[in-house]
Amino acid sequence: MDRIRVRGGRQLNGRIAIGGAKNAALPLMATGLLTEGPVVLRNAPDLADIATMAGLLRQHGLSVEHDKAARTLTLSGNVNNLEAPYDLVRKMRASVLVLGPLVARFGRARVSLPGGCAIGTRPVDLHLKGLEAMGATITLDAGYINAEAPNGGKGRLHGGRILFPQVSVGATENLLMAAALADGVTELVNAAREPEIEDLCLLLNAMGAKIEGLGTDRLRVEGVAELHGADHSIIPDRIEAGTYACAAAITGGEVLLEGAGLTHLGAFARTLREAGVAVEEVPDGLTVSRLNGLHGVDAMTEPYPGFATDMQAQFMALMAVAEGASMLTETIFENRFMHVPELNRMGARINVHGSSAIVRGVARLSGAQVMATDLRASVSLVLAGLAAEGETIVNRVYHLDRGYERVEAKLAAVGADVERIAG
Repeated sequence: MDRIRVRGGRQLNGRIAIGGAKNAALPLMATGLLTEGPVVLRNAPDLADIATMAGLLRQHGLSVEHDKAARTLTLSGNVNNLEAPYDLVRKMRASVLVLGPLVARFGRARVSLPGGCAIGTRPVDLHLKGLEAMGATITLDAGYINAEAPNGGKGRLHGGRILFPQVSVGATENLLMAAALADGVTELVNAAREPEIEDLCLLLNAMGAKIEGLGTDRLRVEGVAELHGADHSIIPDRIEAGTYACAAAITGGEVLLEGAGLTHLGAFARTLREAGVAVEEVPDGLTVSRLNGLHGVDAMTEPYPGFATDMQAQFMALMAVAEGASMLTETIFENRFMHVPELNRMGARINVHGSSAIVRGVARLSGAQVMATDLRASVSLVLAGLAAEGETIVNRVYHLDRGYERVEAKLAAVGADVERIAG
């Protein structure tokens, strides 16, 4: 099993190209089920999760061509299988995004309950209740979701007003795709506003859908009889950009994040500035540098445009070497502090109290053997290693490969002493 070795103490200086957003690419890929295509996705990242989704779509009957040199995904063909099996779906929670498109277009689907990172309970009940509101019959059987459109699967889903009791990115995406091919008008209220949602709406509209309210929490979808192929460029990955912003700040260097946008970072950019990090928009991206020392600040994870839960672990690594104390409160997932014991092994002073972590900054961290527990936790340990004295070995980095493309190469190119050790 591969490991990442980091020798800390080096400033990062230079340019890092930000790739296409994983969390946008996965639902965009699922749109291939809504049409014979082709759906062409440009700026596609080369990640383990992308390969997993491609494998899932292929077993449904789609052709998925990934030109890694051109960073292009092309999806086309006829769907001939309406079941998403456990062996594929268990690897990644986003696999459940095939449910809405399959039921909307073909009248039925059988999809295993999903897997992914072990960061707590993430039920799909909002997906299922939304589909039921659109006329689908849902049953759960032996770990599978069985969904059927009206009239025994021979009819079409219908529009309706769906009020989300809490914001859900995945449910918003699934129901957007289902509503695009439903009869009548669907209104999604308290919908997620993440940039990845807007990106999905843009592609669906390019395919012939009629969606209004982009960028707001109220989306109106007028269903159409069919969708066609389209050509679309995936937005830059705001979580990758935020991660490398933390890398620049934790080492005291200055990095240009090519392609990154300030708006997409939401409240995270403001929190970085409060902590003493300069974040400036320039024509080709964002420059990030540390000013006169890091200062502890409090942060609470919230749906976009609030502080992203996917940035909590990385920011905690940064706060571990800041002056003073900070409190990070997690409101999205209940089990997302599994990186805390590993950071403490490196000399951090972090105490967890319920849904909050109190971080008391230390002058320096020390290299250690640490274990990655999930995607964002794994990269937080790499960040801590960049600031630590001595050598840090991050084990189980297959989590890292799900969401970061060539992380060791990108960091090494701007001055980090980091390498992958094949296991």
